[in-house]
Amino acid sequence: MGISIWQVLIIAIVLVLLFGRGKISDLMGDVAKGIKSFKKGMADDDEETRTIDHSPSQTVSSKEQERHNA
Repeated sequence: MGISIWQVLIIAIVLVLLFGRGKISDLMGDVAKGIKSFKKGMADDDEETRTIDHSPSQTVSSKEQERHNA
């Protein structure tokens, strides 16, 4: 027994009446901006990871990093 199309429409109408079209569209715009900045941040992080030189002479073991950070 799932949600029918009529129940979804009633919920949508109640939300529009409570918040108005302007507030809902503003909220969706803010959500879209958040998703875009998250994707941009992930892409920037991937670029930084690719630019790091992973040659054996420059790699540091995790134990050496722990000693250095301590």
